[in-house]
Amino acid sequence: MNKRTRPTLSTEFRLEAAQLVVDQDRSILEAADAEGLDDIALLETI
Repeated sequence: MNKRTRPTLSTEFRLEAAQLVVDQDRSILEAADAEGLDDIALLETI
């Protein structure tokens, strides 16, 4: 069985994703769509 690996996300990318939710008052789903991630991946990022 192959183990799935997650891509390494830069600190800058993580900060940008968090700012979409906090500063721009977007939902997790909206921010995830804007960043090209699914909502679970974004939750694990921030």
